[in-house]
Amino acid sequence: MPRVVVFDEFGGPEVLRIVADPAVEPEAGEVRVRIEAFAVNPLDAMMRSGTSPAPVPLPHARLGIEATGVIDAVGPEVVGHRVGDPVIITAIPNASVRGSYADYTTIPASAVIPRPAGLDIPQAAAIWVAYSTAYGALVEEAKMRPADLVLISGASGAVGRSAMQIANQLGAVPIAITRHAARSDELRSAGAAAVISTDHEDIVDAVHRRTSGAGVDIVLDLVRGPGQHDLLKATRPGGILVAAGYLDPRPTPDFGDTPVTVINYRGFDHLSDPAVVGRMAAFLSAGVSLGALQPAIDEVFPLNDVVEAHRRFDKGLHAGKKIVLTTT
Repeated sequence: MPRVVVFDEFGGPEVLRIVADPAVEPEAGEVRVRIEAFAVNPLDAMMRSGTSPAPVPLPHARLGIEATGVIDAVGPEVVGHRVGDPVIITAIPNASVRGSYADYTTIPASAVIPRPAGLDIPQAAAIWVAYSTAYGALVEEAKMRPADLVLISGASGAVGRSAMQIANQLGAVPIAITRHAARSDELRSAGAAAVISTDHEDIVDAVHRRTSGAGVDIVLDLVRGPGQHDLLKATRPGGILVAAGYLDPRPTPDFGDTPVTVINYRGFDHLSDPAVVGRMAAFLSAGVSLGALQPAIDEVFPLNDVVEAHRRFDKGLHAGKKIVLTTT
């Protein structure tokens, strides 16, 4: 009987348990995916702990918003997908019902794309959420261009690392922000053209020194909170700040009139638009083929060790890299 990870109450990793559930037959417009691997994301921990922005119905709630696998069954009226196709899952909006922490999930055919050649299974499981979020924020929203100076807060995380690679692929200049100078070399190796460590320097002063007082063209704010004020001051008049993360739990104040365009971005905003998903998929495939886009993997666990994987995530031991679980 296929395995599914579920939880019946909110809490720490120990609330997760593995049960046997039958695989669901696909209906019209759906495919069933035999999952080979899935990644742990912040939203998974939020759902499990009861802090998700969307309600999670209990009991028997599922988890998981990204995965890779092989199409196992195809429902009526599905075009362009066949049994045996290796795919990446792009969106599971009802993850509490169809989440990817399982041997199988049945989802709309529109929620899968072909798996790019050049990725192993753990990489394919870990690439979509971070890279699609960074791409959507920087390319679709901010219209990033070659030579743009791009300031990235929360750069050590999975989305921040993805953003640096995407900026480099398009010829922009990523400037990473970190709280710890000890991470500077790692961030440069990950693609940062420059690193600002807030334990040693002021963000605004550091940006103005590097830009002769002009400020950066684009800010990708993956933190929010009161610190957004400094990011706005580090942006040139007419520049763009895209807020796409919530690493700081404190409220983000309304800073009033600013010469900077502020965009609040949610990754799911674009995933219901087939045209945007198509552009994301093409960009991703090209970047993987060129070697420009490579997800950073922390540790790979078997599905049966899901509790240990979540403990590692909660403790922050993954250092912004992706934790992956395999089903075989």
